[in-house]
Formats: sequence, C-alpha cells, structure tokens
Amino acid sequence: MASYVPYSSPPVRLPSLNKTKELAQRIGIDLSQDEVAEYRDLMKDIIGCYNEIEKLPEITLPVKYPRLPGYRPTAEENLFNAWYWKTDIKGASEGLLQGKRIAMKDTIAVSGVPMMGGSWVMEGYVPEFDATVVTRVLDAGGTIAGKAVCEDWCLSGVSYMAAKGPTLNPCAYTHSAGGSSSGCAVLVAKGEVDMAIGGDQGGSIRLPASCCGIVGLKPTHGLVPYTGAQAMEPTTDHLGPMAKNVKDCALLLEAIAGYDDGLDQRQNPTIVGEKYSDSVECENLKNITIGLLKEGFEQQGCDERVNSIVKSAVSKMSKLLLAKIVDVSVPLHNQGKNIRWCMAHQGISDTMLRGGCVGSGHKGFYSTSMMDAVGRGLQSQPDDLSPAVKRVWMLGEYMKHEYRGRFYGKAQNLRRLLTAEYDKVFQEVDVIVMPTIPFKTPKLPAKNTSVSALLKEAGRNLANTSPFNATGHPALTINAGFIDGLPVGMMLVGRMFDEKTLLKVAYAYEQLQQYTVFP
Repeated sequence: MASYVPYSSPPVRLPSLNKTKELAQRIGIDLSQDEVAEYRDLMKDIIGCYNEIEKLPEITLPVKYPRLPGYRPTAEENLFNAWYWKTDIKGASEGLLQGKRIAMKDTIAVSGVPMMGGSWVMEGYVPEFDATVVTRVLDAGGTIAGKAVCEDWCLSGVSYMAAKGPTLNPCAYTHSAGGSSSGCAVLVAKGEVDMAIGGDQGGSIRLPASCCGIVGLKPTHGLVPYTGAQAMEPTTDHLGPMAKNVKDCALLLEAIAGYDDGLDQRQNPTIVGEKYSDSVECENLKNITIGLLKEGFEQQGCDERVNSIVKSAVSKMSKLLLAKIVDVSVPLHNQGKNIRWCMAHQGISDTMLRGGCVGSGHKGFYSTSMMDAVGRGLQSQPDDLSPAVKRVWMLGEYMKHEYRGRFYGKAQNLRRLLTAEYDKVFQEVDVIVMPTIPFKTPKLPAKNTSVSALLKEAGRNLANTSPFNATGHPALTINAGFIDGLPVGMMLVGRMFDEKTLLKVAYAYEQLQQYTVFP
C-alpha cells in the first residue's frame, strides 16, 4: 500500500508529436519524423522539472489589512464613469495619510478586489496580493476607496477607450478627461477621493490631471515601486500621486516612495524616499531658475492661447516670486515622442502582451496569477482588445520579427542621448516649463467615428509628456488657467530625484492662484 501512487494530472504535459513538429516549424527548424520523436523524448526530463516546482509553495506579496471585496457602483453613483469598483479598506490607525481616501488606478492590484485594467480581456481577474503602493498607503493610515477606471490597457491619452465606456470630464461632460488614468483625475477633481495613484508610461498621470485641473506627478523613474501593477514597458513604467493640491501630492509621494527590497526591477538599491511634504513651503523663488523650453511651445497643432496662459503663469513667478526666467532649447525634444514610441511598441508587445503584464529576465516579483489571466484572456478573446492595443501588438510583433528588434535597441540608445541633452540644460536651470498639452482639451468622439480618427486623437496629446517617460525625469502638471472653461496644464520638469524642487515651485505658484477648479 505504501508504494501505491494515485494518478495525478500533470500541470505541464509532454507535447504530442504533432505539437513538437509545430514548435520546430514555428522557429524555422526543419525536422524529420524520427527527429521529431527524438526531440520529444529529450523534453521529458526537463518537463519533469516544471512539474516538480509546481509542488512548491510560491512567495507572493503580503496582504496585511482585512477587507471586504466591495462592489461595482450603479450608474447613479458613478455619473462620470470614473469608478470601476468601490471599496472601503482601512489601514493603520495612525500615520501620514490618516483620514485620507485614496483611489487606485485599475492597473494596481488590490487583493480580493476585481481588476480589469480597462479591458474586457482581463475582466474577472481577482488578484490575491496587494501591490506595494497599496500596502504603503494602508501602512500610512490611508483608506483605499476603490479602483478608478482607466483606458484599455492604458494605451490612450484620452478617455474614451475603456471597456466600460468613456470617462467624462467634470469641467465639460462632452470633453475628454484625458488618459489613461482618467478615472483617478476625475475622482480627485470632484472630491470623491482626496488622492489617487495613477500610472504613467507616456503621460497618463499628467494628461488627465491637466484636463481636469488637478496636480499630477510622474516621479523619477524607479522612485515609486511598480511592484504588483500591470507592467507595460519596464523602462517607461511609472506610478505616481494625483491630488487636488500640491501639499497632498507631496504627502502621498512621501508615503509611497522608496526602495522595495529588490522586488521591482526598475529600482536601484540606493533609492530612498524623502520628507517631501515638509519641503514645499517657501517665501519666494529667488534662488530658482526656470527655463522655458522653446520646442515645448512649438508643437504641431499647438494653440497659442495655451502657450500664452503658461507663459503668463511663469511671468507671475518671476514678478511676484522673484524666480529667474530664461529661454532654453533641446532640439532633440521634438524626437522624444518618436523615441518613446519605438521603445513602447516592441516593449509593450514583449512585456504586457507576450509577458502577461509582468515580462521576464528580471529578479523582481512575478505575479503568476496575473500572467495566467492575461494569457488566457488574450488566447480566448483577442478581438475584444481596443483598436489602440491591436495596433501596438501587431506593430510590435512586426518590428521584432521583421527587423529583429534593432529599432527597439536603437531607441533605447537614443533615450540615453535625450537624457543627456536635458541634463545639460539642468546645469543652468532648476526647472524646465512647457504646456502639458499643447492645445485645448478635445471633445469626446461621436459614436460613428472611424478607428483611424479615434487612434489619431488618442495619441496626439503626448508630444510634451512622453519624452520624459523615455528619460525618466520627474514631471509635474499644475493648472495654469482656462480656455472656454477647460483647464490648461503647465508642466514642470526637474532633475532626476529632485522632486522637492518641483513640488516647491508648484506650491509657490499654487499660492498665487486666485481660483479653484472646483469649490
């Protein structure tokens, strides 16, 4: 009886002869029938390794605070379609964020709470772990109020490609709220939450913050751990704070910044968070030099009214706060969007789509449940992807297989050159300024709009934001004024890991404003 071993279905099956032949053909190897059988036999021992490790318990991220799963809100309590899911997860009894309600972009895992990343393909996935930023918010005494709607797998700078429908701009219901962290910006703007954590791969914190008139900060690449969030392309992935005012933005950054013990490949072990909220207040900016980036005010299709509002805001900081203003130029800025796109297409294809929103080749945390959910969804319903995701995936596959990934590599090398060009300017100035979006927030498209028109608008507003996803410099948007009742964002860009200066300049400017977007 002791030697009896009951049947158990193996987690990994030995491929059939037909499957083995198909695998060989897929990578261009021509095998005879005898060779097919031989190579199949050679796989047996290795497949045994996979079946053995499946028996071992897996390390995952901690879940420290009890919660109920929450609920999907009705249309009546979700007028702007900004909520995906509502929760009430309370953290520590005291801390930096005590009394604050925080929304998470629906690409950030919250244990026991549904997560779809804006896509029908992911709907039904429920993670069993908390992303590191979730744990840090709860450790700081904050309350997780729910998950905010985002664009379908974050591939849109507007707010009409989420699977659950468009997110409405609270300043003008017929206009875009910006993307892809659209729900985060709307919930903060309307006061339904105090703060939110968004994600930014091309401008997705700053664009909706600009459109909705709030403060949004894309920190230096790696400052805030990305552990437990849906990855797109590791070299452009960022998580960051969104809030109604600069002080709250600094407070949230303080709570979530810092090294994550090797769990996030984007981080260097030397990274440390700082006391950002204690450093924002200042009497004036007389020791600060602000550079107006020439190319940032000359983007194709730019609206001179936007340029005028941003330049007027900078002029106020000179006249009333004694900041020194100079003109600066980085000609390569005009290629920044192209560099980032060439990094993104193959990177997103490899990491987000083929890599299950986790990728490979690093020693950080791997969410195997997320990898499984993404893989199953893509295999069963790829037609349900948004037009933006379909285009990126097809083009990413094309560039990798037809051009062997060379252009991805070249874009990554050019990223270093672009970084160096900005860093030269930062030898002379403390902050670079330009419009966040060079034109007025567009209207939401009509129901019968063509796919071509949808995609053109979805990526049109990235010209000034996306270069800093490629380089990793910190960039913050703050409201500078209005055009036809719609907010206009001013973007401040700083030296690597110099968030303190960005927040200080933004706070000083905020004190000059005599208006609020929402009472």
